[in-house]
Amino acid sequence: MPVLAVAFLLLCSGDGFGQTTGTGAPGLRIDVSGSNDEGDFGVAIQLVVAMTILSLGPSVIMMMTCFTRIVIVLGFVRNAIGVNAAPSSQIIIGLALFLTFFIMGPVWDRIYDDAATPYMAGEMKSGDALLVATAHMKDFMMTQTRQSDAQFFLEISRQGAMTREEIPLSVVVPSFVLSELRTAFQMGFLIFIPFIIVDFIVASSLMSMGMMMMPPVVISMPFKLLLFVLVDGWYLVIQSLVNSFNVG
Repeated sequence: MPVLAVAFLLLCSGDGFGQTTGTGAPGLRIDVSGSNDEGDFGVAIQLVVAMTILSLGPSVIMMMTCFTRIVIVLGFVRNAIGVNAAPSSQIIIGLALFLTFFIMGPVWDRIYDDAATPYMAGEMKSGDALLVATAHMKDFMMTQTRQSDAQFFLEISRQGAMTREEIPLSVVVPSFVLSELRTAFQMGFLIFIPFIIVDFIVASSLMSMGMMMMPPVVISMPFKLLLFVLVDGWYLVIQSLVNSFNVG
């Protein structure tokens, strides 16, 4: 599975964009003309890749980047506080998306420098550029993937022992997603611990005072919000998320 975002850059490069009309007014023209030279994709294959980008782009962003871990952890934070509508789902997804762009920035810069730029300069064929871009994405995913998860999918697919560079994307992607889910739930568990302690203290206090009819959540929610604000919770959560990837 190629890196679809880079493929879009490769398709849109060249003289197809930024053209002007005969009257001098700016215009837009998409050129899908290509060649069938060795090492380059034909026009039909390029059209298939373009349609794949439009249909699978969101899935690639979610499954092959750090988006999965970030959005799950942010959801755990909202549930741990107990305020289901603040922040809203749109804000959580938007924050996760921009954090994904920030964390994946160095990886995408390397892909642009090593794959897109040489291709647009005519120094590299489209097939070679996609291989280089895929290698960078696979390196990022393998860095975040546990060895046991990759070994698990290699055994299921009945493939022998492989080096890191030889593992196909059909094994790397599910291994990466499984590792991200495990890491996200571990971080979510650690986030829940202090809020559970607050709930336990409030419930015990109400029980000792004989106020058994008073819902503990009514009393504990303000204390959990106060605790989260005093420790600057959003800063700590975002800092922990960014540092957990170690992308340089």
